[in-house]
Amino acid sequence: MAAVVAVQAQELKIGYVNSDRVLRDAVPAKAAQAKLESEFSKREKDLADTAARLKAASDKLDKDAPTLPEAERSRRQRDLVEQDRDFQRRRREFQDDLTQRKNDELSSVIERANKVIKSIFESEKYDLILQDPVVFAGPRVDITDKVIKALNAQSAGAAAPAPAPAPSK
Repeated sequence: MAAVVAVQAQELKIGYVNSDRVLRDAVPAKAAQAKLESEFSKREKDLADTAARLKAASDKLDKDAPTLPEAERSRRQRDLVEQDRDFQRRRREFQDDLTQRKNDELSSVIERANKVIKSIFESEKYDLILQDPVVFAGPRVDITDKVIKALNAQSAGAAAPAPAPAPSK
């Protein structure tokens, strides 16, 4: 009986795709990352500048506090607290916006990758293609490079050619 299972297992055509590598190395994923960086870099720099100004103002207040009149010290502390509250709100909004846009961009890349995987599955007559999380997968079943190349070909403006069917044995 074990021999029958082994023979049947050898007849299965199984592939594996490392999703992390696809999302890291494929041209559409790199383009999405570059788009996000350009879209959010100005806001990120503005937040970093605001944080530096707040820290400088806080340090100055700490240094000047012993010589300031009580009313002036209280006013400056209130101003700093208010500015910090505004800064924290803007930072949360930035993080939320970035997360949302990242999810949008990645879902687009994942959708395209899944179409490529399905195309490879059908054209090369796979019985099973697995994606992460897979505990172990040997290089013989890893088709990640094939998926990345097909995605890159699509990004180059050309429709990804259907991979040639494997020669019959």
